[in-house]
Amino acid sequence: MKRTLLASGAILALAVAPVLSQQALAQQKTVKIGFVSTFSGPVAAIGNDMRNSFELGLDHLGRKLGGMPVEVIYEDDQLKPDVGVQKTQKLIESDKVDFVVGYIWSNVLLASLKPLVDSKTFTIVTNAGPSQVAGEQCSPYVFSTSWNNDQTPQAVGLYMNQKAVKTAFLIGPNYAAGKDMLEGVASTFKGQIVGRELTRWPDQLDFSTELSKARAAKPDAVFAFYPGGAGIQFITQYSQSGLKSQIPLYTAFTIDDLSLPRLKDLAVGIPGAQQWVNDLPNPTNKKYVADYKAKYKSSPSFYGSQTYDAAALIDSGLKAVKGDMSKKAELRKALEKADFKSVRGNFKFGPNHMPIQNFYLQDAVKDGEDYRLKTVATIVENDQDKHWQKCKMPN
Repeated sequence: MKRTLLASGAILALAVAPVLSQQALAQQKTVKIGFVSTFSGPVAAIGNDMRNSFELGLDHLGRKLGGMPVEVIYEDDQLKPDVGVQKTQKLIESDKVDFVVGYIWSNVLLASLKPLVDSKTFTIVTNAGPSQVAGEQCSPYVFSTSWNNDQTPQAVGLYMNQKAVKTAFLIGPNYAAGKDMLEGVASTFKGQIVGRELTRWPDQLDFSTELSKARAAKPDAVFAFYPGGAGIQFITQYSQSGLKSQIPLYTAFTIDDLSLPRLKDLAVGIPGAQQWVNDLPNPTNKKYVADYKAKYKSSPSFYGSQTYDAAALIDSGLKAVKGDMSKKAELRKALEKADFKSVRGNFKFGPNHMPIQNFYLQDAVKDGEDYRLKTVATIVENDQDKHWQKCKMPN
């Protein structure tokens, strides 16, 4: 009898051992994240701000996502779509990452979309917002913590209507986002568009020809979209040409917390729109901004805020599936719930995995010896992009 009980106990122990081993392995699993952005050249400040914010997000989560340790592999797309897709493929095929995060540029994201979707790799886009990804090329595996490209300029168009602008000249770079931006402002602006210029991207930094055309058109206002260093050049040349004192300038993504310290007085008096400004009063945002300034000795930009949210979003999804990343359907549903505290306050996704959110009027102001962006008013509340009905999201 005693021998039988001992034998039964040994068999039970052998049966339980694999279960315990699997649980231990699950606890030791590392979440591998590939991060694609631009870390070299004249727009490296954007990629660095995104990386800094993602790292700060991990710090605030105890360097764990869903209770598991994290490994992040950063890759530089060099502002080139062909390099971006190569780096994306490397992360998926060689590094075998669980998530891909990042993408500043719409053309880089579009080039990289097929390998991401074909491999069913969950992707959190933290800036690029091409209309195709919100519409006919939406995917169960692709989420955005930023916006669709045309939403922000649509808000600018609405504000231009409030300011009784009757005629406008539009200018931006000739790539996917530039085209979306100009279409966005044109879709809500009720006045007449008297000129539209798309300039060479990313190497054109002399806008004298286009500014001469704008002057000759004699519009009530000019709208411009130029991110990064190109934005600094455009604002500088706009002011130097004398146009700033003659024709009001409205912008999207041209004046931000990265360019403002260099533009200073040149940026004052030029309104823009944004879904996040550093002075939003919710507790998550206050902690993010304060801790970013303390750690990096500078102010975060909207690029960083969107990337900070990505870490919290991934954490919420992994917690819901208890770290089991093989449960892709359950993980997708958990990500769709967006059960996390955003720097924007309330956060929710539309059916195409694009945020539904407010857009604010922002102004650059001088505060003592410093310059900062200030939230002036809410232009539109709970804005949903116009492409979601084109999205036939597979189950």
